Amino acid sequence: MLRFALPSKGNMEEPTLGFLAACGLQVERPNARQYVATMPALPDTVVLFQRAADIADKVAEGSADVGITGLDTVHEYSREGSDIMVVLGDLGYARCDLVVAVPDGWIDVSSIADVADLSLSFKEKGRELRLATKYPRLVQSFLYAKGINHFTLVHAQGAFEAAPSMGYAEIIADLTETGTTLRENHLKTIIGGTIFRTQACLIGNSRLLRGDSAKLAAMSVLLEQIEAKMRASAYLSVTANLRGISPEAVAGHVLTCPELAGIQGPTIAKVYSKFEGQDDWYAVTIVVKIGQLLSTIGHLRQIGGSGITVVPARYIFETECGAYRKLLAALKPPQLVQDAVEASGGRG
Repeated sequence: MLRFALPSKGNMEEPTLGFLAACGLQVERPNARQYVATMPALPDTVVLFQRAADIADKVAEGSADVGITGLDTVHEYSREGSDIMVVLGDLGYARCDLVVAVPDGWIDVSSIADVADLSLSFKEKGRELRLATKYPRLVQSFLYAKGINHFTLVHAQGAFEAAPSMGYAEIIADLTETGTTLRENHLKTIIGGTIFRTQACLIGNSRLLRGDSAKLAAMSVLLEQIEAKMRASAYLSVTANLRGISPEAVAGHVLTCPELAGIQGPTIAKVYSKFEGQDDWYAVTIVVKIGQLLSTIGHLRQIGGSGITVVPARYIFETECGAYRKLLAALKPPQLVQDAVEASGGRG
């Protein structure tokens, strides 16, 4: 079975379950205290609830085949030569930034260059600037890249925004979405102090997926559903009633503005009017990007459209699943396995 690790509790659990449900991948968990669940759309998949911070390790060590976690934890905890791979790097939610924050009373410190000067000042006084974080690898690489070499990292977990006021570190590096928690703890972000931009991502164990046709078949369904939902999130389906002498004539009016005529073009269907003598009505349906909605409505009105309705596009499937194709290319599975997956209905 495909073992799928998902965040338990924390600020990623509900958004992840909501995202999967929107993709048609509802998770059934009989009890909130149970850490094993099922996914009816993928009957050969078992869902394992883990702390978001542990999911990258679970996938890397092989106790889970795939998982959803923050991209920051993947980059922080993955090691060179690890079997972990990023299958989809941006699932569109849980966006935040890993930033350097300093006490808001430090008026003269407003940029990462000021922090560099401060670290030298500390060194001259026989001390080292202390920075509290739970992302030592990412922070250390960032500081070195900025020419900051004299500092001490204080590994911390939990609410370490209090570190400066408690005196065990001068500054911190932490994730922030809106900056509210930092401000409430009298901290401020600085210019050039963004270390890493992160979001929810889908990761997998390349070694476990590569040689298993059943797991690859499950991955094809998983990626097909997610990709189609994410693609559809940028589109709306617009339907309008137009009069015309024929479907071709109505389509011609719509196509006078090709950029507003849908992904491939308009779909024209006969409207069987409830009013006598009005048998020249047609329903026109087009799928357009959200940013084109008002322009599309204006165009349809200009050519005589009425009764215009707009609904979100739920899924948009292309001729093949690009994410699954990329996965196969990255894994380079044995050809017999790949053939078996595609022959059994794998979305390739």
